[in-house]
Amino acid sequence: MKHTPHLLSIQSHVVFGHAGNDAAVFPLQRLGVNVWALNTVQFSNHTQYGQWAGEALAAEQIPALVEGIAAIGELGRCDGVISGYLGSAAQGRAILAGVARIKAANPRALYLCDPVMGHPQKGCSVAPDVSEFLLEEALAAADFLCPNQLELDSFAGRAPSSLRDCESMARALLARGPQAVLVKHLDYPGKAADCFEMLLVTAQASWHLRRPLLAFPRQPVGVGDLTSALFLGRVLLGDDWCTAFEFGAAAVHEVLLETQACASYELELVRAQERIGHPRVRFAAARL
Repeated sequence: MKHTPHLLSIQSHVVFGHAGNDAAVFPLQRLGVNVWALNTVQFSNHTQYGQWAGEALAAEQIPALVEGIAAIGELGRCDGVISGYLGSAAQGRAILAGVARIKAANPRALYLCDPVMGHPQKGCSVAPDVSEFLLEEALAAADFLCPNQLELDSFAGRAPSSLRDCESMARALLARGPQAVLVKHLDYPGKAADCFEMLLVTAQASWHLRRPLLAFPRQPVGVGDLTSALFLGRVLLGDDWCTAFEFGAAAVHEVLLETQACASYELELVRAQERIGHPRVRFAAARL
């Protein structure tokens, strides 16, 4: 029988809507990944509504929960860890301790860091010490880093001048720890206005991917969370990195098509569930 991957997903939880774990867990399950969800925060809704209720999980609970899994003899079955929205830098350090504990139990386990740094213009709020933690500590521990353009700029300390410059910025990060950098949303001078662009950079090669940019009155939240989850999920299921990259782009586009058709602000994951596992569209990544 084919192995079912087990993935620890340490992200935010929203009671209403789809962001963080609520954008990742169900799609991963539809792919055939067994997800262990650990929620860094429990909020009523995502922060881009401008108001929310809830609180962050105490940082010491994260390693305690990981040790609880170890105590029942299951930690060695964990094939991967993904981290996203953090309530504090202390949570981030607790996650890194958990990743180290998991890698000791299963040296083949992979860690994907989705370095959510916030976007004040969009109303995405992150504690000030979180960005510093991601820049100075998380990068070195990650096997995969999945920033958007603003986050890539923060890691590089500058904005790009071209697509090739984006590639150079991402490639420079490989020397600081990750095996691959997936830039979930590119933005650079000269970029086509009607396309959504992504970039995957490894030590061996770089791939650039374009898909149509769909119009929304307000861009749905959670697209990046979904992208990172699908990429790692497909890698754990056996895809090579480029195939996982292409699959994720197609599945996300299918979700966005359904979301657009429903005129929804929240991702229509349930309505698009069949297409998540079996996208009808395909986008080929071009090797740079």
